[in-house]
Amino acid sequence: MFVINPLSHKSKDKIQQRIDNKTKPIGSLGVLEDIALQLSLILGDEEPKLLQPTQLVFAGDHGVSELGVSIAGNEVTGQMVANFCAGGAAINAFCDQSQMELKVIDCGTVSEQPDHPRLIKQRIAPMTAPFHLQAAMSVKQAEQAITLGAKIAAKQIDAGSNIIGIGEMGIANTTSAAALMHAITDNDIDYCVGRGTGIDDFRLAKKKEIIKTAVLLHRDRMSTPLETLAAVGGFEIAQMVGAMLAVAKAEKVIIVDGFISTTAALIATKLSPNVRDYMIFSHCSKELGHHLLLKELHASPVLSLDLRLGEGTGCPLVLPLLQNALAFYNQMASFSQANVTEVN
Repeated sequence: MFVINPLSHKSKDKIQQRIDNKTKPIGSLGVLEDIALQLSLILGDEEPKLLQPTQLVFAGDHGVSELGVSIAGNEVTGQMVANFCAGGAAINAFCDQSQMELKVIDCGTVSEQPDHPRLIKQRIAPMTAPFHLQAAMSVKQAEQAITLGAKIAAKQIDAGSNIIGIGEMGIANTTSAAALMHAITDNDIDYCVGRGTGIDDFRLAKKKEIIKTAVLLHRDRMSTPLETLAAVGGFEIAQMVGAMLAVAKAEKVIIVDGFISTTAALIATKLSPNVRDYMIFSHCSKELGHHLLLKELHASPVLSLDLRLGEGTGCPLVLPLLQNALAFYNQMASFSQANVTEVN
């Protein structure tokens, strides 16, 4: 589906030497040094810069939301899309602070919104089907969603962005993400299903039962990542997969948000393993299962702030750290330039 080149490590030794020769003890900038190395490998080792950072928030509604697996109804998805457009959500505040452009993609929501400069309509259907009774979407719809997600990411790259954050909004999408995680990783359901927006024990038990029923129902039709995505996924998750694949194909930087975005990242790597090279994982969320997903992807998140909001909020929060990693790489003097005795 996507031909993605592995990240070239040809200049790794050169980049690492440049990092080590800065006026500091080796390794003393910790994770920032790892980030500088990865960003320089992706963007080039001479003067790597983050250009036109863009946050994409993919919104979609889920048929299982009508079964009471969340504290909110699916009308809230559309209400929050309107809030994103109006500038009133956490993701707006964080993107404004980090000077990150925000685009909201309607992948299929019950409450369709009027046109807005920030809103991109790529609707597959008003919502997915209840996946404990039938497939959430057809394989054809899953392919369509991936294609549309790739299209919007490619458009941002063509406009000059070389770093794109991937986030989401969708009532009950932790149910879909947990089902995908359980089906793909074979982790026990008790380690995959969390409380999402803050559900009580009764709703949590119901959420687990719905996922068990769905995975049992579709087990013979989930032999590929695409089939699994179609069986229990969401339109917004599928479009996130496509966006990640497109960014990696262009050899640019992907910032992954929390649990649901990481589930999309897992599927993307199953479709094209090299996509992993271009991912930076912004944080480890408080949602149960996220740390196991990160482990599955051999990912070390930059932040740990007990976030569980979604919206892509981890992406603009981590962006200043990525910018500072490149600031020291590009601007900090070497020992010879500064006439400082090496302390390494």
